[in-house]
Amino acid sequence: MNSIYQRWLQFQQLDPGLKKELRSLTTVEIEDAFYRRLEFGTAGMRGLLGPGTNRMNRYTVRRTTTGLARNLASLGEQIREKGVVIAYDSRRFSREFAEEAAGVLAHHQIRTYLFPELRPTPILSFAVRYLKASAGIMITASHNPAEYNGYKLYGEDGAQLPPHKVEAILREMEAIQDELTLATLPLHEGIETGWIQIIGDEVDQAYTQCVLSLSLQGKTEANSELKIVFTPLHGTGNLPVRRVLGELGFTSLHTVPEQEAPDPGFSTVSSPNPEEHQAFSLALEQARKQDADLVIGTDPDADRLGLYAKNAEGEFTTFNGNQIGALLLHYVLEQRKAKGILPEKGRVLKSIVTSDLGRAIATSYGVETEDTLTGFKYIAERIEAFGQEGPSFLFGYEESYGYLLGGFVRDKDAVQAAMMCCEMAAFYKRQGQTLDRVLEELFSIHGAYEESLLSFTFQGKEGLSRMMAIMDDLRHRPFDEIGGLAVRELKDYSQGIDGLPAANVLKYRCKDGSWIAVRPSGTEPKIKFYFSTVADNRKAAQDKMDRMKNFLHIRMNLSHLR
Repeated sequence: MNSIYQRWLQFQQLDPGLKKELRSLTTVEIEDAFYRRLEFGTAGMRGLLGPGTNRMNRYTVRRTTTGLARNLASLGEQIREKGVVIAYDSRRFSREFAEEAAGVLAHHQIRTYLFPELRPTPILSFAVRYLKASAGIMITASHNPAEYNGYKLYGEDGAQLPPHKVEAILREMEAIQDELTLATLPLHEGIETGWIQIIGDEVDQAYTQCVLSLSLQGKTEANSELKIVFTPLHGTGNLPVRRVLGELGFTSLHTVPEQEAPDPGFSTVSSPNPEEHQAFSLALEQARKQDADLVIGTDPDADRLGLYAKNAEGEFTTFNGNQIGALLLHYVLEQRKAKGILPEKGRVLKSIVTSDLGRAIATSYGVETEDTLTGFKYIAERIEAFGQEGPSFLFGYEESYGYLLGGFVRDKDAVQAAMMCCEMAAFYKRQGQTLDRVLEELFSIHGAYEESLLSFTFQGKEGLSRMMAIMDDLRHRPFDEIGGLAVRELKDYSQGIDGLPAANVLKYRCKDGSWIAVRPSGTEPKIKFYFSTVADNRKAAQDKMDRMKNFLHIRMNLSHLR
């Protein structure tokens, strides 16, 4: 490790800012920055910005892109000509990293399509398919704090590459001895030689039309009556969300001015994550002043959507990712059925850590639900497998605020979700219903479901060892009961069960239908505990939840962690 640090320190052409930061690191910080290379996880590669092999910087980007370039070049001239699409979000160095990746590809004479300005992740996914490219790169750290950035890799189907497809690229990366001296072309030279092409507005227009085609009501008077406050949380969602909602006649749409412009520091929030209540503080304040009906927010790369809606008492109710997914699923299936466009072989896709309420709703419409591993690339993989002759994809979602309605995108799409949430709210408002009442009706029919998530952070090399020890303990000392609920089975997904690839996930299923799932995060130094309970009413479901959480804290001795 020290030899790698010295190699970086002595490299004459090292980025001056990185060299200055490198010299300021403590011994502990040096170890964390160099003890490993940044790895691909659930959603690509994500890490802290800074110098080192375990950090996001231009040299990490060069190494990863060189691995991709060598892999594509080995697949033949046609693959190189089809090229790679690159997009980026509003984070620090996102544009620089995107241009760095384009330069590496251009050096390897691989055609590259580069967006001229920031774009959401779903538009990158769409563009790969629309331009019939071989691959895609999205520079983003999604909803992580400002000190992070990341690198997502997409295949020709517009989906993030699953592990078995990443392996060939990883082998190329492992053969690279020195990431500091990899060749690249300056942007202007890549453009002059024709290997880099700047994307025009045709892709954006085509994407917008595809999103609009998902509408089940079209431009209605009800849409103009819905008052909406929208926050893009300083990210990429501002223009595409407003464009789509404007086309559908949502004329009473107001953005949060303090959070409208891109800001790599995300200065108005502690974290730009629509899962966190604090991110909506300004939007809710504005919504109360403007007597809004709905508050929506997208994360920096606009693949996740959060939602608040005014309830029957005039207060704003928050909905977790499972509940938003259940409401959208019910609305889509109900409207499709009413219009006679619900296919006989429809299919809903969700992750193994997502609530079973969606399955119950889909079953009531005669629609089958499939579970996938966590990560939208697995949902996308199933959509691709359906093809032309298989089941019709109707809806895919994860508990982490990610939704997809149209398969022309193969990743979470907050622009699609924003449009459908607004349409849904406008439709129910016309019926004299609020979203919280609709959810309660679903509970009365299918059972009351409560969900929760506990995340515990473990930084550095020692933290990784601690997470693995926790998983090992849960795997080899299984619970017989959890908070008084008898355990029916322990599902260990590392064995490759239920037709799914092997994954380091455990799921304790209780006899009453409640469960706990545990997995180390693939993108953050965290271990996550997912809880789901079901009962006849919400109070009983919450009581079960409290008992399960208390049991876990005591058994695992996690009370001192955050």
